[in-house]
Amino acid sequence: MRSSARAAIAAAGAVGVLLSGQAAVQATPPAAGPGAPGAGDPYYPDYGNGGYDVSHYGLKLRYQPETDRLDGVATLKARATQGLTRFNLDFGLSVSKVTVDGRPAKFTAEGAHELVITPPKALRKGGEFTTVVTYGGVPSSVKINGFTSWQRTTTGGVAANEPEVAWWWYPSNDHPRDKATFDVSVTVPDDHQAISNGVSTGVRSKGGWTTYGWRENRPQATYLATLAVGKFDTVKGRTPNGLPYEYAIASDLPAATKADALTSLKRTPEILKWESSLFGRYPFDAVGGTVPNTKAGFAIETQTRPFYSPKFFAKGKPNYSVVVHENAHQWFGDNVSVHDWKDIWLNEGFATYAEWLWADHTGESTAQKEADKVYDAHPAGDAWWDLLPGDPGAKDPFADQVYDRGALAVHAIRLRVGDKAFFKALRTWQARKGGGDATIAQFVRHVEKVSGKNIDDVIKTWLYTAGRPAAAPGH
Repeated sequence: MRSSARAAIAAAGAVGVLLSGQAAVQATPPAAGPGAPGAGDPYYPDYGNGGYDVSHYGLKLRYQPETDRLDGVATLKARATQGLTRFNLDFGLSVSKVTVDGRPAKFTAEGAHELVITPPKALRKGGEFTTVVTYGGVPSSVKINGFTSWQRTTTGGVAANEPEVAWWWYPSNDHPRDKATFDVSVTVPDDHQAISNGVSTGVRSKGGWTTYGWRENRPQATYLATLAVGKFDTVKGRTPNGLPYEYAIASDLPAATKADALTSLKRTPEILKWESSLFGRYPFDAVGGTVPNTKAGFAIETQTRPFYSPKFFAKGKPNYSVVVHENAHQWFGDNVSVHDWKDIWLNEGFATYAEWLWADHTGESTAQKEADKVYDAHPAGDAWWDLLPGDPGAKDPFADQVYDRGALAVHAIRLRVGDKAFFKALRTWQARKGGGDATIAQFVRHVEKVSGKNIDDVIKTWLYTAGRPAAAPGH
């Protein structure tokens, strides 16, 4: 994610569950009992759930832009990681019906965002089960913890935020540890479009309504699933290596903003090719981006199809840095996701450093100059240095320091181990952890193993010690 004001969104929470194919986050699960109502994330312990692992979401939606009414049927395929007499989903819209394995199940809403489901009979540990939830509501009118992550636009609505966004458009086990594949089918009026993640599975029209299908067949964290409905100018095609791309820019944006947005997004294949040379093979099967007409001031790395606020392209020139940042996240954040939200440096520090590398690549600056610029901007005694990128806290895990001091940390690691080991570590990290999640500690051990050098003091200085270090990296 990147904010247009370099002060990314303050997050209210996170999520929690389980790594795909691994055990639930419960210390000693009972033989049969209720799944945990939270995943135990240290920042947001009531986000996500325990007792099961989702493998696939199938979403069939119908959206009326005029009224912001969203109706849906969500089919979740999952595996019980303990005997389950009850389990929770994270969700905020009104539910009218739930079935488990085709049989009616009892359900109730509890707390701020918990849908508690009691299947007609206990689910056995290790067993596969299918849950179908029928629901509806007006997402923009639903406030959870005082806010909504559903953005109304001039011609529709958009689901894009971090870390909470799924609650307003589909029920889920909402934590980066529990990734799944997705099929999304969205029916909208004929003069609107619906865009989601992955590759298009077709478009069909009937009776004044058009249905758009999308499929993401690579593991995807729940907050990285997106939906944009509205009227868009779209550009479609294939990259030089054959990946389908789609750029969608709100039709009613000012002409100059649309032109700069399209110029910026059209460099995505070039940017991805360059990033692939640094981080390893692009991990997904599609490319793209959406620029809805929204008042939001941030961009976010929604998988294969980043969301960009039009504010990034309203400054009278193209903005390639934000495209570099959000697409770097396709590796750092999407392919390898955070294990807990306190590990957010693994996302934002590296995406910001990719911007510095791009400036070096294009001759606009150098990574060293960018590091010096950040260091010099915050003198000794500035409270800016007190927030720790390695553990920024639940109040604002997307604080500016996570990005910029976080990038200083990445630069310091690079200087310590040398370019050859540094970039080898980044590529092998993606190969090793791709499709799953990771912690900062795991990354540190990985770099040390690849490079043969200890970086504990670098990590302590730049990620975990308050106060301005004695000198910028490289000095």
